[in-house]
Amino acid sequence: MFHTLLFAAWTLCHLHLLWRASSLPIFRRRVSRLYLLIISAALWTTYFLPGIADHIGASFISRPLELFSMNWLGALFLTFTCLFIVDLVTLFGFLLKRCLTLLRVTAFMAGILLSIFALYQGYRAPVVRDYEIRLSELPSQDDGLVLVAISDLHIGTFLDEKWLAERIDQVNALRPDAVLLLGDLFEGDSPEERKKSMMHLFHDISAPLGVWGITGNHESHGGLDSTVQFLEEAGVHLLRDRWSELKPGVVLAGVDDRHEHSLTPEPISRIERVLSGRPPSCATIFLSHRPQGAEKVAIAGAGLMLSGHTHGGQIWPFSYISGLANPLLAGKYVINGMPVIVSRGTGTWGPRMRLWYPGEILRIVLTCPR
Repeated sequence: MFHTLLFAAWTLCHLHLLWRASSLPIFRRRVSRLYLLIISAALWTTYFLPGIADHIGASFISRPLELFSMNWLGALFLTFTCLFIVDLVTLFGFLLKRCLTLLRVTAFMAGILLSIFALYQGYRAPVVRDYEIRLSELPSQDDGLVLVAISDLHIGTFLDEKWLAERIDQVNALRPDAVLLLGDLFEGDSPEERKKSMMHLFHDISAPLGVWGITGNHESHGGLDSTVQFLEEAGVHLLRDRWSELKPGVVLAGVDDRHEHSLTPEPISRIERVLSGRPPSCATIFLSHRPQGAEKVAIAGAGLMLSGHTHGGQIWPFSYISGLANPLLAGKYVINGMPVIVSRGTGTWGPRMRLWYPGEILRIVLTCPR
């Protein structure tokens, strides 16, 4: 269903772009409609070309083709959005006829400029986002405990070993007490040999209290078991519907991401089961890839919830659509008295683009009540 909708949107956006380009004198004077049609058709076929290249054994060119296709998808979406806004304002050309050409040319230029800026934001290093969280149950000796969280790396076709090594250097520079992986570390189709070549990088993470993680939805795309095995061999302590003491008085709890796209069915019993049996009077940090079920997590007694998955929408104005499905989209929220921090993601999915915010690494300092 997802790929059907994506392909439909891909086709409609190309048709709309061709329609608008062929109506503008600036294009008609320089390029015939036939050439515009050929160019549009060629760009439309890039949806299939990476798969065809793989199928015929030309894998050396499939990656550049896929990268171009994904980035063109982002640029197409942004340009279509700008043109569609002009269509809405002018009622598809029935209003403001005198300045209609200028408005549409401006929309094309805006789409190009936004695409360039989005590429810059997508390719730049993630920023470090600092949070200070007071936990009422935090032992006094742990005041100032530093947690560093990364989410949605999507290591695979576009984000490779070099990119991961740079992110781990960023993480180590923050001198964390513990590192938290919030899911979607790999693309589901990442080859096993590529994962194995990155094994040593995870061992290079420096955190006295260890590296802890949960699974995301992309971990299951290419086989959840193989990714779980890799992470465990890489020294990551996976919290799969369980809790564990980070140190006396501080508990980490985590849930597997599930196909139900939430903490359902029976979210209360599941959360209670995960959090049951904890030591009394402990500070609890709850990890869930999707930012859902926060009310029930708070009622169950957690002091902080950390999530990812949403990418903050990644590319405006898709953030508005993503926000409909994810009311907790990005940043810090307070639900039933419990802070919830939703990461915008460290990497990107699909286009190497972000608009308006870059990727991020969370640095969370836990403090005792003053």
